[in-house]
Amino acid sequence: MQRPVRFTSDGIESAGVLHIPDDHKPGEKLPAFIVLHGFLGSKDESHAEIQASMLESWGYAALRIDFRGCGDSGGTRGYVLCLDQVADTRNALTWLAGQREIDGKRIGLIGHSFGAAVSVYTGGVDDRVAAVISSCGWGHGERKFQGQHPGPEAWAKFTGMLARGREHKAKTGEPLWVSRWDVVPIPEHLRVHLPKKAQDKVTADTAQSMYDFRAEDVVAKIAPRPLLLLHIAHDTITPTEQSLRLFEKAGQPTELFLMTGVSHFPLAGDGTYARHLIKGWLDKFFPVVAT
Repeated sequence: MQRPVRFTSDGIESAGVLHIPDDHKPGEKLPAFIVLHGFLGSKDESHAEIQASMLESWGYAALRIDFRGCGDSGGTRGYVLCLDQVADTRNALTWLAGQREIDGKRIGLIGHSFGAAVSVYTGGVDDRVAAVISSCGWGHGERKFQGQHPGPEAWAKFTGMLARGREHKAKTGEPLWVSRWDVVPIPEHLRVHLPKKAQDKVTADTAQSMYDFRAEDVVAKIAPRPLLLLHIAHDTITPTEQSLRLFEKAGQPTELFLMTGVSHFPLAGDGTYARHLIKGWLDKFFPVVAT
């Protein structure tokens, strides 16, 4: 069962879809996940929707949300800041914990790409989060961008865009709008995996907020709550080393899986192997029925 929901985050109306398993019994309190979409993405027709439906089929409730400025949520469309997304996640957690079907003490976070970075950061700063699953995420914005814009020429072009953004904001008070592909390059053959509501324009402020964002600094604080880091080996979008460094800095219990498959999109296609890994981890560290 799926139903559209609305909640308020810092005065902004946020859109979500709540998944409840069909066999849910009245009065039963379910473990749940908040599902976070990728860069300029959407809760719909995306990895987020795939993840939510997968979790629902295993007996979990799942709330997939649109961050402010994305999808059906309010806010300036395309104006996306990392710490705003952390706030949206924490406000979604507060809302979800108050729902009658949900066990408020057993709510985890699962995110893909940008949403994975937000999941890890939020888990590190909010001890209400019961578990975290990061899919092809990142932990150090500057180093991530160095991997996405390799070589002196590409790096100078990217950092020059950041500088122009700061200058433009100082002169006009308005953000500089740029192409999303100048911030996070994605090969054309992989863009088919982006949701239809994904946006093409973003601000240089967004890129700067990502550059400054460091989930690595707080990942150790997730322990002793469980953390799963899942990444495609030789990811051509988000460098695989980002999950490797998160693993090195994390406490226990933390598990890291590097897998083959469609670059950056573990659940693309039938996603059987990724599903198997996630289900096995959940059964061990965050089962539907608490042990």
